[in-house]
Amino acid sequence: MGKRVFTNCLAATMVADADAYGLIEGAAIVVAEGRIDWVGQAAALPADYAAIPSTDLGGALVTPALIDCHTHLVFGGDRSHEFSLRLNGASYEEIARAGGGIRSTVEATRAASDEELLASALRRADDLIADGVAVIEVKSGYGLSIDEEMRMLRVARAIEQQRPVRVRTTWLAAHALPDEFEGEPDRYIDEVVIPGLEQAASEGLVDAVDGFCEGIGFTPDQIRRVFDKARELGLRVKLHAEQLSDLKGAVLAAEYDGLSADHLEYLDASDVPVLAEKGVVAVLLPGAFYALRETKLPPLDDLREQGVAMAIATDCNPGSSPLSSLRLAMNMACTLFRMTPQESLAGATIHAASALGLEDEYGTIAASKRAELAVWDAPHPNFLSYWIGGQLLRGRISGDRLA
Repeated sequence: MGKRVFTNCLAATMVADADAYGLIEGAAIVVAEGRIDWVGQAAALPADYAAIPSTDLGGALVTPALIDCHTHLVFGGDRSHEFSLRLNGASYEEIARAGGGIRSTVEATRAASDEELLASALRRADDLIADGVAVIEVKSGYGLSIDEEMRMLRVARAIEQQRPVRVRTTWLAAHALPDEFEGEPDRYIDEVVIPGLEQAASEGLVDAVDGFCEGIGFTPDQIRRVFDKARELGLRVKLHAEQLSDLKGAVLAAEYDGLSADHLEYLDASDVPVLAEKGVVAVLLPGAFYALRETKLPPLDDLREQGVAMAIATDCNPGSSPLSSLRLAMNMACTLFRMTPQESLAGATIHAASALGLEDEYGTIAASKRAELAVWDAPHPNFLSYWIGGQLLRGRISGDRLA
């Protein structure tokens, strides 16, 4: 990688006044060896950079590349039939208890070849990349055996070998109970989740550890055992928490210095201060809220008042959030959760980076950060959350290249 100056753009740096996106009009961005070296108004560009090759961006909007910090991108089959069931009144829990839901995806995932899993995951990754996404978190959780969970992580890692995107992998074997462990969740934790995590960590396949803490998932005590092992292995944790009920999963995530607590529709306002104290990111997933026709909103005002960072993600999965557009998730966050467009973009950049432990590398346009930027055909950053659908991405800056 070399050096390049990108000029004539409106830069939303996401590092300054929260009400103004850190906007710099008539901006120049200097990239050197894959990192941002300088950003500011072009009129103030230091003379040292005068001889560096430059690219005129034609007045385009430039933001940090987007980050999807919660996906289940690798899976087999689909659950379109459940869509009809929900429209006819069946709840997510009723479908799951009747053998549908996650278990049906487990069956389809186990039956798919590596090539089939990767091909379908790449199609969904392409959707996200077209929305300006440069980093995708991908969870396991549809294999539910050691070998199948490991296979999912390997397929996830293969995505970044074939596409210009960084993948962060998360061990989510504590997602559901497979048929072969019916009625024996503790044995499943002992024989699959914990030893599988040890093996995944030893092979360098896992970046973080997650669990589904719900009545149809796993109890806080069971998740605690998984998190104890994660801590022993030096891995950060995150948690599906308070999506369908309040089991104090978010508090548990905070106890373990978790990166994030995700969903949070049923988070009690009294538990918000502990998230703020521990710096746990609240990852909000409006796609699941929408698809499940949920009516209980996360406690947005309390999260704001306590200064909890709020990230936005697609939760891309075949059942509760069949969504592969992060920009649409941003729009949903505004329309359904009443977040501001600025909060929404921050949720898909700086706060999403924090939810993955990547805040030192991604999420803002600032010196020393990776030069991973999105170039948009949009007059203002508000437009990214306002306009529904369509192709707004003009290109991606990665290092010193515009593609």
